[in-house]
This record gives sequence, structure tokens and C-alpha cells, in this order.
Amino acid sequence: MPIDRWMRGLALFGVLLCLGVVVLGAYVRLTDAGLGCPDWPGCYGHVSPAGAAESPTSQARFPGRPLEAGKAWHEMIHRYAAGTLGCVIIVIAALAIAARPPKVVGTGYGLLLFATVIVQALLGMLTVTWLLKPLIVTLHLLFGMTTLALLWWLWLRLQQRPRGAVQLQTVPERGSRAWSDAIAAARVAYGLAIAAVVVLAAQFFLGGWTSANYAAIACPDFPMCQGAWWPHADFSHAFVLWRGLWINYEGGILANPARVAIHFAHRLGALTVTLTFLGAALYVISRPSLAMARRRAWLVLAALGLQLAIGISMVLTTFPLWLTTSHTAGAALLLMAILALTAKLHAVRAVRTA
Repeated sequence: MPIDRWMRGLALFGVLLCLGVVVLGAYVRLTDAGLGCPDWPGCYGHVSPAGAAESPTSQARFPGRPLEAGKAWHEMIHRYAAGTLGCVIIVIAALAIAARPPKVVGTGYGLLLFATVIVQALLGMLTVTWLLKPLIVTLHLLFGMTTLALLWWLWLRLQQRPRGAVQLQTVPERGSRAWSDAIAAARVAYGLAIAAVVVLAAQFFLGGWTSANYAAIACPDFPMCQGAWWPHADFSHAFVLWRGLWINYEGGILANPARVAIHFAHRLGALTVTLTFLGAALYVISRPSLAMARRRAWLVLAALGLQLAIGISMVLTTFPLWLTTSHTAGAALLLMAILALTAKLHAVRAVRTA
């Protein structure tokens, strides 16, 4: 079906573009360019920093925020990419709504994608107009990852449609002990994969909170933090979600003990993610009845190893920009890997229980 091919192509393009937008967003934060354009959606009232540079009158509207061309371009390139992604998602949603049954994409899924990108655009605006409030910045990251997850899940499901749910190499006799064991293994593996996704989502919050509060360098050593296995930290002030409006959070406002608490919590979250992902992937690899999902389990382990290597190297090399930006890219790849495994296990479970 032509619409099937259109959907697959748009979903794949959307995944690649969203991955780029997420990484660009990290680069904007790390180069302190989040307020490079103090208004939204334009830049000093213009569609590009070039127009703003030629208009002293426009710059005069923001006397406390002089134009820095480099930061302004970083911010606007991110907005251009995000705007393009929004258009792609609108097309996907329109095709999902307009398509006649049998639909390759449900109307509800198309509307969910559309609603997600609208919320993400609103959060992008509030990130600027509310002066980098950590809660908004963190939610902006979370919804960016949610958008990536929805587009990636869509592409995965569309890839499975033409070939059926899944091809099984070995199908035990229905009703046999082997059949019951295979069903139980599929259910356990699927549950472990879902748990891994939930834990990763919590870690995304901690990662966004760490970045938004400029707490990445609060623990400059590894594996210890501030020379201790359990450092002096102020958890009571570290996770206050709302501190009122019109506070400029650029550079952070928390004292160092609170930043240490945030960074240390992020490390504990990384340990939890590691154990959860190892449990899910190794369970799949160890079960012969789940052989068809084994390759994706190995991909999960590879993505996990890459992200751990990036995270540790970041600290040991004093947080170079390229490596810190890669940390967000690694997180996105880890999300895609665990969702690919979850999609395969969902299909296996559906076949086993049919």
C-alpha cells in the first residue's frame, strides 16, 4: 500500500530528525545558548540571528541580553530542526486520521504524536520565557525523548506489519510443557523490558535535572564523588521542583552540596539502569525459546556499554563538550535499543499466546 510506504519513510525520517534535535538540544544547553535568543519563536523579533544583528532597535528591546551571534545561531538552528520535525509529525498524524480502514497507523496514535509535539513546542517556549527553569528544561528533555520513542515505536511496528508479527524458528507443540515454558519466558522477558523502559525514563529525569541545575561537574572524580563513596550532599534543597517565576537559572542557583546530591542521585540512577538492563538482556539471551529476540538483547548490551563508557570518560576527561553532548546521544540510542527489544518481545508474546 502506498500509504504504508509513506508512513515508514516519514517515521524513519522523523526518528533520524528527532535524534538530531535531541542532540542539538543538549549542545544548546552545554554551550549556554538556551537564552541566546531571549524571545520565542523568533530571535530578537526576527526569523534569524542575521536579521537581529542588523537591527539595533530589536536588540534594544532586551537591554540585559546583548546579542551573541554564536549562541543565537545555536539556539535558532535547534528551533529550525524542531520546527521541521513538528511538520513531519503533523503529516504523519494527518495521514493516520485521513487513511481509510484498515489503517496502518491508528488515529489515536497519530493524535498522541500530534499532542506530544504541541506540548513539546509549549515547553520549548517556556524554557526561554521562564529563564531556563529546571523543571521546564527537564520536562523539555523528557518530552523530546518521548517524541523519539513514539516515532521509533511506530517505525518498528510498521516494519513488522508486512511480515506478520514474528517468524518463529521453533514452535513447541501447543499445550505441551515446552509451550507453557515458552509463554512464561516471553511474559517474564516482556515484563523485564517494560521495567527497564520505566527505569530509563526516571534516569532521563535525573539526567535532565542534573544538566538544568549545572550539577554535572559537582562530582569531578570517579568512581568516588568528592573523594568519598557517600559524599556530603544536601538532598533537601536538591530536588525542589518549583522556586517561583522570573528567576534566571542560567549558570544555576544551587549551592554545591545540593548539586552534589543531584549528581550523586544521577549516578545511583545509572547503577539502577545498568542492573535492570543487564537483567532484561541476559534473561532473553539465556532462554532458547526467545532466540528470535537475542540479537536485539545483544544490541541493548552494546548500547549500555557505550553509554557507560561515555559517562565514565566524561568525568575522567573533565567533561569535554563533544563527549558531554555524546552522552545525550548515547541515552537516545539506549532508549531505541530497549524499545526495539520490547517491540520484538511484544510480538513474540502475541504469537505464543495466540
